[in-house]
Amino acid sequence: MMNQRRLYRTIESFASEHFKTDKELLKHVVNEIVKEEQIEIKGGRIWQFDPSTESYLLIHQIGTIDKLENGYRIPLGRYSIFYQLAEHRTVIATETDSYLRKKGIIKYSATGVGEKIQAKKGSVPQYILAFNSDQLDSSLLSDLNIISAAVTSLLKGRKTERKAILLEKDLDKAREIQQSILPQHAMSFHHYDLYGVSIPDRVVGGDFFDYLFANDEPDRLSVIVGDAASKGFRAAAQALYVAGALRMGITYHTKITLLMSRLNKLINKTFSEEQFVSMFYAELSNDTKGLMLYSNAGHNSPILFRAEERRFETLDPTGQLLGPFSDASYRVENTHLKIGDVVVLYTDGVTEARNGEGSMYGEKRLAEKIEELHLLSAEAICRHLLDDIIHYAAGVDDGDDKTIVVIKRKQ
Repeated sequence: MMNQRRLYRTIESFASEHFKTDKELLKHVVNEIVKEEQIEIKGGRIWQFDPSTESYLLIHQIGTIDKLENGYRIPLGRYSIFYQLAEHRTVIATETDSYLRKKGIIKYSATGVGEKIQAKKGSVPQYILAFNSDQLDSSLLSDLNIISAAVTSLLKGRKTERKAILLEKDLDKAREIQQSILPQHAMSFHHYDLYGVSIPDRVVGGDFFDYLFANDEPDRLSVIVGDAASKGFRAAAQALYVAGALRMGITYHTKITLLMSRLNKLINKTFSEEQFVSMFYAELSNDTKGLMLYSNAGHNSPILFRAEERRFETLDPTGQLLGPFSDASYRVENTHLKIGDVVVLYTDGVTEARNGEGSMYGEKRLAEKIEELHLLSAEAICRHLLDDIIHYAAGVDDGDDKTIVVIKRKQ
């Protein structure tokens, strides 16, 4: 099983080419999923819902699987389980169609993607992806659900981008609004220096960071870095919404676990199911031992460099991504920062920046660069890291926002 965030980004990368139609995009993505060695899938089929006949039409098949006759249809009336895809994304069931069973399909997976279409008895997905795997069981569900979210996001993103062309004259205003949610780069707080930078890949993007104080609590500072999964305007709108919700939530002196849980439910209720957010939340205080509390909702693991021991730690996820699962829970962990220690929070546009040969910048290079720069100020570390990443990916359009926030204990 691949890391959820990495799997999502892998699916996104399959759509880097230009496609005239959604079907062309969908066929290409399925072909690439089947070819990708890290995804344990050996074949796949695409079925498109036809409202006029209340059936799913086979439009594509690929991989080491028995081929079905072109244009084969399966009636929705015999597959009432497909109505569950609106809520569960993926189902695994026993095949009942005699023709399909003769083709060796005894058990099947069905993963819904695209828009929801109204059928006679409820909503069903526009497309169904049926994948073949040697391990077609519940252990594959999470990967198939991430594939569903990623592919649906790609299709919706295309639709949004088409509409965005008509809104080009508002781009400057959109950027101005998004920049308004970002704080000043530098922050000095008791024993700490902080510095953050966020650079959107497009005019607007889905990355955000913030420094927040609770009302009447100047000795408690929250530091947040987040990344909305979608692209362009949709991501920017979601980032603006989440940043606003955080600012409101902080004012109520809410415990971190409760704040994360409430934010997750809010995102789940407000946005479509594939528009999730990864986020890292840290809380600093005027504690002489350098206590830092944190909660990581499926975000890239920040790197903590221990200056005295010259070693690295990662602040790994303590809960799931915000949005997809309304009942998700979030743990709070803690660490202590000594004088000279450096914490680097970042989004995946940093480590997944690619050079001309297609190689990623990666966590290892980022860690080595942090060690090289750790004696500098938070601002200098942040700017040198960003310069190194930009230089590494010079001339390559890697298509992602880049955000870095550096926390350094100075005394």
